[in-house]
Amino acid sequence: MKRYLTLFFKGAGMGAADAVPGVSGGTIAFITGIYEELIHSIKQFGPRAFGAWRRGGLSGLAEHLNLAFLLPLMLGIVASLVSVAHLVTWLLDHHQLLLNAFFFGLVLASAIVVGRQVGHWQWQHIFPLILGVCVALWLPSLLPAPTEASQWILLVGGAIAISAMLLPGVSGSFLLLVMGLYGTVMEGIKSADLALIATFGTGCVIGLMVFSRVLSWLFHHYRLGTLLTLVGFILGSLPQLWPWRELVSYRLASGDRIVPLDYRYLMPSDYSVITGEPAQLLMAVVLMIAGLALVMAIGERSPSPFKEDRTHV
Repeated sequence: MKRYLTLFFKGAGMGAADAVPGVSGGTIAFITGIYEELIHSIKQFGPRAFGAWRRGGLSGLAEHLNLAFLLPLMLGIVASLVSVAHLVTWLLDHHQLLLNAFFFGLVLASAIVVGRQVGHWQWQHIFPLILGVCVALWLPSLLPAPTEASQWILLVGGAIAISAMLLPGVSGSFLLLVMGLYGTVMEGIKSADLALIATFGTGCVIGLMVFSRVLSWLFHHYRLGTLLTLVGFILGSLPQLWPWRELVSYRLASGDRIVPLDYRYLMPSDYSVITGEPAQLLMAVVLMIAGLALVMAIGERSPSPFKEDRTHV
């Protein structure tokens, strides 16, 4: 029972993080030590599941799909999306600076926790790290401009977003925002628009089936290089979460929703002078430290993602 509750709360953390553009639920899975089990469990959904069902019945199918792990985790994600996510989106609208400060500390600490578990860093470790940083920074600019949320666009958007949500540091919500679908999808979830949820959900299932297999193959053949690239993704997401910044370039998506394109990053002392808004330095620093401390505590209790081969990049 304790394991089920733990998985439920980890899922709730993933759901809350996925609601925030700039934060990835994959980051929460990564720092809580369930990332690889999650990827491999999702990969089990496929034609082989029918063979497991024929051989072992429902119990054999449940074991093959690792439902004892997935069900409490998914319940936590869903419960968070319909409850905690409302609070998170409200905070995003009314206290974005402070929310970003908390997540900045959380995401920074996750990179530190994983980075120190590598052990002896070598020069070849730098290349996958830089690759991850570059992909995280440039991926949003590679996506198409916002368009109307047709069923086809929702399907493709779901596949792209869920694939990004599996990557620590790459925010599926932010990519939805870039594609002009974030407001549509969030409103559809809040209002229980079953047609929209079904279309978007189908895209998510397709993305999960394909991308989980890609990640599983990479973990099997290039374990350390893949993990270092994921750390790069985490580091590359940090600029999106810097609390003191000024929007200098944007475009409009459907419903006149602003899609940020470029920011000017400021020091707290300059932020108030340039924007005319309070920097809230003390509270922001407290929340950064809280995010750091939370992840450090979780990292000490979670299994190291580098527990196996440390040499093959």
